[in-house]
Amino acid sequence: MLSKDEILNIATLARIGLSEKEIEKYRTELSAVLDYFKKLNELDVSEVEPIGHITGMQNVYRNDRNEDFGDSGREAIFKNAPETKDGYIKVKSVL
Repeated sequence: MLSKDEILNIATLARIGLSEKEIEKYRTELSAVLDYFKKLNELDVSEVEPIGHITGMQNVYRNDRNEDFGDSGREAIFKNAPETKDGYIKVKSVL
């Protein structure tokens, strides 16, 4: 069974205050939950293959590559910019 100090530590981590009555209530309830999890250790899972997730999907990443648009592409980008200065797109200050 969980001790009173352990319940108070959990309450502190959760940033909740507990009365003496609530401490005893949670002591029994949380202990029961943890005891139930101990029952899972009794299961024979030696033949169960571990999995990370059940869908079987894997992440697909694209290659990170740099493409040169050339001067014509650069000019096309600058045509869409509202304002440019010294070969850069001018934007409003952020800070």
